Amino acid sequence: MNFNLKIWRQKNSHARGHFENYSVEGISPDTSFLEMLDILNDNLIRNGGSPVAFDHDCREGICGMCSLYINGEAHGPDSLVTTCQLFMRRFKDGSTITIEPWRHPAFPVIKDLVVDREAFDKIMQAGGYINVNTGGVPDANTIPVSKVNADLAMDAAACIGCGACVATCKNGSAMLFISARVSALSLLPQGKADAAMRVKAMIDEADKLGFGTCTNTRACEMECPKGIKISNIARLNREWLKAKFKD
Repeated sequence: MNFNLKIWRQKNSHARGHFENYSVEGISPDTSFLEMLDILNDNLIRNGGSPVAFDHDCREGICGMCSLYINGEAHGPDSLVTTCQLFMRRFKDGSTITIEPWRHPAFPVIKDLVVDREAFDKIMQAGGYINVNTGGVPDANTIPVSKVNADLAMDAAACIGCGACVATCKNGSAMLFISARVSALSLLPQGKADAAMRVKAMIDEADKLGFGTCTNTRACEMECPKGIKISNIARLNREWLKAKFKD
């Protein structure tokens, strides 16, 4: 398979970026998207060019680092996958593929396709933790948790913090990410003690960082590679209201 690539190139966070056109040939349909970029970079280096910088780590769909905007879609045309799990058979032979980094002021471009997602770390540092001294590992039945709440908490904890929700949302909202973190803790007994502090601190920090608000377009849910539901945002809103009533 042969492809024309239209890739965003930007020297650093202060430089003005632009698109550059490249071509790759002889790509197997079973090649992953990041492997295709590896092949492109090998060709560029071999010809004395500058390789395209892009982020990656595990390449197993669990770290969230391979965050790319592909043909106007976060992580590309497949559903419930990260970029590293996207394969070239999803594209037409000879087609042009436009590749961009996330677009949000809170995610500044470091170089080319690499963005700084430290903003999510700051939100987590603001309140995404518990202060309870858990000690050693307790017996399985020491703290009873209903099956429903346990399943909901685990589903929310599946969020990998890739930022696709922010990149997709027309408001640049981080509410799906925050709601997943809040739900994963608020549904469990261990997270109850800090519940009020947590939700207020995380939302306040998101506001300071410039993230927008949720208007329930569900674009974030559609593009989330882990299928996080916007029902978590409803839970986040309830937790926030309860915290404000306590004040």
